[in-house]
Amino acid sequence: MLTVSVKWQKQVFPGIEIDTSQPPIVFKSQLYTLTGVPPERQKIMVKGGILKDDADWSTLAVKDGQKLMMIGTADEIVKAPEKGPVFVEDLPEEEQAVALGHSAGLYNLGNTCYMNSTLQCLHSVPELKSALLSYSDTARGNGIDQASHSLTLATRNTFGELDQSVRPVAPLQFLQTLRKKYPQFAQQHNNVYMQQDAEECWTQLVYTLSQALTSDASESAALSMKQLFGIDLVSRVHCAESGEESTETESVYSLKCHISQDVNHLHEGLKHGLKTELEKVSPALGRTAIYTRESRINELPRYLTVQFVRFFWKRESNQKAKILRKVDYPLELDVYDFCSDELKQKLQAPRQMLRDAENAKFGLKTQGKASSSKENEGSSSAGDSSSMDIDKADPAVPKKQLTGVYDLVAVLTHKGRSADSGHYVGWVKQDDGKWIEFDDDNPNIRKEEDILKLSGGGDWHMAYICLYKARVAESKS
Repeated sequence: MLTVSVKWQKQVFPGIEIDTSQPPIVFKSQLYTLTGVPPERQKIMVKGGILKDDADWSTLAVKDGQKLMMIGTADEIVKAPEKGPVFVEDLPEEEQAVALGHSAGLYNLGNTCYMNSTLQCLHSVPELKSALLSYSDTARGNGIDQASHSLTLATRNTFGELDQSVRPVAPLQFLQTLRKKYPQFAQQHNNVYMQQDAEECWTQLVYTLSQALTSDASESAALSMKQLFGIDLVSRVHCAESGEESTETESVYSLKCHISQDVNHLHEGLKHGLKTELEKVSPALGRTAIYTRESRINELPRYLTVQFVRFFWKRESNQKAKILRKVDYPLELDVYDFCSDELKQKLQAPRQMLRDAENAKFGLKTQGKASSSKENEGSSSAGDSSSMDIDKADPAVPKKQLTGVYDLVAVLTHKGRSADSGHYVGWVKQDDGKWIEFDDDNPNIRKEEDILKLSGGGDWHMAYICLYKARVAESKS
């Protein structure tokens, strides 16, 4: 006979006896009488995963005095009809969340805030959810491995639960498939799962989805995945010593904001990130030499991901150290200056349409084709912006074109001194303009001014990843 305590939601039930000669379904029946959560809805965390109804207690290593965590929804209690008006403030917390119009939180399953914050930020992209909905259980084209297929399905299912659930969601399936696909997220210390780097989780998940959603069974989703997050770069690689020069192209899924003593704003960090030095063998010199790589954006995504490079490997302590320096970032980001000359030309006409539309909103005079904007000077191809179209399918629908201007829609923050410790939180902008802080299973409403305070400079939450949504221009032709 063992005696344990069980944590369920905000309650702790101490002194619960377990008859180890009986199957766990008996223990679950005990919990049902205490919590009202039916056994089939109970998810009890034990070593190795979730407690099964027919498990052998001797193999579970449950110890006397141990605290177990249970997740599950209790049966609804039939209430008498309400009398009079009901105010939002008087509703239970979970019903307030529904009334406020944001999705559910995610339970922390043991140092999984890095995963929860990543999921909440990516869940804010409706086009990604649509792409996942078109991905079927049997869609395994393009040579995708089973683990990637399972992780894609788990992402789809978790997003679905977040949209449909009133109470916080336990992302157990997603966590298990993530650790199977990427064992680094299953690292343990003293039999406890370790905190992980949210940027690594974000990068691995986006990469997996980009591979999975390129299968033949999800062709439409494949196109949208590249358009959603993909950034094409063209780089000039030059060696000052030998005079060698070459051009390289690559596709990435995020821009890096490098942080140094000279960087106070995101624009400065992005500029540093697009100009780097590398050491490689020079054919002309017959030895290694220093090359400068200057990159420019040659194709823009619908959603632009920016990572603040706040962590570096510190040899003295043999761990990732954090750069706490304050780096301000804008609610509106214009990346026109970081684009290639070719892309700048394509952006000019959509940018003028966007300016005219915004001026019209405020009753200001529009410049239209007669614009003498500096951007339009010296370009005969400025009007050729067909490649910037987002929606090309229906000619009757106004075309939406990228402009190089982006609005902040999500921020993933980190609080603490090391990437492998501390706490991660997702901050997501809602359709009505409100911001929600998704702190695991506890969503909170925040003001826009709170978001601008996440720029660093101390031990408070600071931006680690920013997600920007393209501001588009609409045209009828």
